[in-house]
Parts: sequence; C-alpha cells; structure tokens
Amino acid sequence: MLDYRFIVDNLDAVKKNIESRYMKADADAVVRLFNRRTELTTSLQGLQQQRNANAAAMKGKLEPDARNALIEEGKKLKESIAASEAELSGVESSLETEARKIPNMAHPEAPLGKEDKDNLEVKRVGEPTKFDFEPADHVKLGQDLDIIDFDSGTKVSGTKFYYLKNEGVFLELGLVRYALDILQKNGFTPFITPDVAKEEILEGIGFNPRGAESNVYTIEGEDSCLVGTAEITLGGYYSNMILPKEKLPLRMAGLSHCFRREAGAAGQFSKGLYRVHQFTKLEMFVYCLPEESGKFHEELRGVEEEIFSGLEIPFRVVDTCTGDLGAPAYRKWDLEAWMPGRANPPSRNGGEWGEVTSTSNCTDYQARRLNIKYKDDEGKNKFVHMLNGTAIAISRGIIAVLENFQQADGSVKLPKALVPYCGFDVIKKK
Repeated sequence: MLDYRFIVDNLDAVKKNIESRYMKADADAVVRLFNRRTELTTSLQGLQQQRNANAAAMKGKLEPDARNALIEEGKKLKESIAASEAELSGVESSLETEARKIPNMAHPEAPLGKEDKDNLEVKRVGEPTKFDFEPADHVKLGQDLDIIDFDSGTKVSGTKFYYLKNEGVFLELGLVRYALDILQKNGFTPFITPDVAKEEILEGIGFNPRGAESNVYTIEGEDSCLVGTAEITLGGYYSNMILPKEKLPLRMAGLSHCFRREAGAAGQFSKGLYRVHQFTKLEMFVYCLPEESGKFHEELRGVEEEIFSGLEIPFRVVDTCTGDLGAPAYRKWDLEAWMPGRANPPSRNGGEWGEVTSTSNCTDYQARRLNIKYKDDEGKNKFVHMLNGTAIAISRGIIAVLENFQQADGSVKLPKALVPYCGFDVIKKK
C-alpha cells in the first residue's frame, strides 16, 4: 500500500489517481484517520508520562492523604490509558483497512483508459500469420489431434477444466523446460512453489481472497486459498524479513498450478484454453533496490520477448492503461500473441491479439503490506521494490503454438525451439 504520509502530503494526486484507475477508495478517510491517530498517539504519550510521574512520586515518603490522592490519580490514569489504547487500536485498524483500498500510483506515461482496448501498442514482433487454407481454432485442433479433451474435463470436474493427452502432455512439459532454460540462463533461481497460500499473503500481494468479486478459490475451514499465480508464493517468500542489500537483486522463477474462478468470464475470446479454472504457469519475480526497479521491469519484459521470439510466434507489446493495471502495479507491459482462431467467422487472414504474458513493477506497494525491507548504507531499513512477470502461461502458449503452426492437412508443426524438448516435430491426426 501507499505510505500514509505520502497520501496526506499528496492528497489531490492520490484522489486523481484513484479516479483514473476507476477504483473505489476514500483517500479523505485515510487523511482523517491518520490525523486522528496522530492526535491519539500524542495524547496517549502524555498520559503515559503522567503515569510514570505518578509512579515515581509514589516511591517517596508521603503523608497518607497525599498517597491516597496519588493512588486515585493512578487509577484514573490507568483507565484513561486503557480507553485511549482501545480507541487508538480501532483507529489504526480502520486506517489500514481504508489505506489498503487505495491503489498504487500509476506511472505518468501509463495510458489513461478503462479497458484493454485503451492499451497502447508500443512494439510488434513478426506479422499476423496468414494461411492458404481455412484455419481452425485450438479447440478443434486439440480435438482432431486427440491432445485436448474438454468434454471429459467438464464431465469430471466441471466447465473450464480439461485433460491434456498424448502429444499435448509433452507439449506442456516441453514449453515449461524451454522457458525454464531461458530463465536459468538469465540468472533466475528456479522454484516449484506451493499451490496453497495463507489469506494474509494474498492480501499482502494485493489479491482479494473473499467476496463476490474475488477470483480466488478459498479452502473451507482454513485461512488459506489456492493460488492464482506463483506471484503470491514468491512474493510471500521473504515476508517480514530484512534482506541484505548486497544480495539484491533477487531473481526467482516459480512453477506452479494456478487456480482461478473466472467468474463471469464468457464469450468468443474466453473459449477453450484461454480462460480456464486450472493451468500451469511459470512466473518471474524480482526483489530489488528502489532506484533499480525501472531497469528490472525492462529486463522482465525482455525475457518474455525472448521466450516468444524463440517460439516464432507473432506478438505485440502494449503499455497497459490505468484502468487495467490492477491495484499493486505502477506500470505494466502485456505481451499479446497473434491467435488466428479468434477470427469470427474463421478466415485465412483473420484473428486477434490475445494476452499471453504481463509484467508489472509494483514498486514498494506490496513490500509495505508484506513488510519486506533492506538495510541501506546508512543502516536504515527501507522497503524493497517488487516486480513480477509471466514467463509463460502454458495453456495460452499451447493456443498460440497450435493456431499459428497448423498445416493444411490438419497437423501442427512445432517451432524448431520446442523440438528438442518435445521429442517430435509434428503432431498428426490420429
């Protein structure tokens, strides 16, 4: 979350930022509660000083009446202190609750807008794939090649679940190893992370574990949830810790299953593997010094571009608009791959861009909530900056590979980079 004093000193800018991000938060309430907390803290300190003076006076030689007066005064001070502490505790709780609703400040160059259509394209690699035959979408390809089974997934687990089978299994594992090798080459420490996290960690990262708008599966009877991304578990790894400055930056790569309710997600562009309740994802995470987070944000984006360039998949990079950033992000880049199967109706030259990765610089917003600091050269504890980025969401990677590399006979020829990892170069109809 934002620093309380920053909110007080920059109230108009904070309110304008809330408005431009189309979020609901009451910055005025934060200022009011912050000022009240300051008043109560000062008052409580005064009462504690009086109590200490009273206790010191009691140690002297006193007449009975004087001692009784001090005893009576001590009782009143004890009651006043207890009442002040209770009120201060309530105000601090309300202050934190209201402050957590306020989003991070957005980068001054982030495009103003409400939805993904307002994102700004800043780079394009490759051109949309064209065919000399009528292409199919990944749903039909997966069924015809017998590598994806949506019907059995629905029967066994419900809608938006699926089975991978035959070459589909090796395609997923191949994409994981391909991306992992690139991450390891770029200095990332690999992790396989838990699929469950405590609610306090989700809240610290910026996810809402409960409520109608939550995208999270909570575990009944437990204060924990299934994770929607390894950002949660990698971000919680160093919670409540002070990191040695000389060990920064820390680059981590987390492989996990991801679970998302995807409530309300429907429509042409949500079909098949694009929005599902469970998928595999390889996530990047960086802890760094505040002055270096901009540089590492570009590094994360560069790794994402390296992964998809190596797969020979056409993609573009967009600067995410303010309304689509998410509360913790200061700035976010999205990579959108060309997905020919999104054409409606299907056509040889049709398709749409579909998000496959994103990378966010969350500055110290998450670090404040999770209490992750480093000790600077003067010995002062300061909050680190935290960044995350999707190396590859495997389900969407599969979409991009199947749809862009399909052949006229219904087979799919794999990108050259994947062949050593999968052990075959083409997926044929059974």
